[in-house]
Amino acid sequence: MDRKERLKQVVKDEAETLSKAADRIDYDVLSQITELFCSVKKNGKKVIVAGCGTAGQAGKRIAHTLSVVEIPAFFLSPADSIHGGMGAMQQGDILVLISKSGNTQEILNYLPAAKKKGLTVIGVTENEESKLGKAADIVLKIKIDREPDEWGIVSSASTLCFISAFDAIAFTAMEETGYTKEEFYLIHTGGGVGEILKKEL
Repeated sequence: MDRKERLKQVVKDEAETLSKAADRIDYDVLSQITELFCSVKKNGKKVIVAGCGTAGQAGKRIAHTLSVVEIPAFFLSPADSIHGGMGAMQQGDILVLISKSGNTQEILNYLPAAKKKGLTVIGVTENEESKLGKAADIVLKIKIDREPDEWGIVSSASTLCFISAFDAIAFTAMEETGYTKEEFYLIHTGGGVGEILKKEL
């Protein structure tokens, strides 16, 4: 296979994986998470997201998108968490832990404090029987057939699926909470989006 064909194949493989995920995901679980997220701001709580490596990058993106739609959220680094960072976790908060295997030790480190402090733990994993899967209050299972790299193990398509699921949650919550363009412009005056909002309002 020549280079251009390989490049095209990866793009198509990732698109196909997202399409399959749309048919496989448990929408009752997505709806449950959406309902929780809709209550975060009015209850004075927050969403805390964590993941390692590529899952961590997805977690940062998820936390940012939630904040953009006025669901208070931030990413808590696994490295910082065990050096006092978990002090930000308070009763009633929601903790989203992302681990493809569900057995990543750095992610499991959050569980004792989360349980003791009374957080709701959402585990995002492909393995419901993993340590994270068994410990979480809510499990969002996202499992794909194969990653598109040569060995089928580099987290990529699966990461897109994690992000897509939480985009769906964020944008549905945005509509259900009645989030307005005026509110959006208050926090997003910069860049092209800010310019568009300024002209429309």
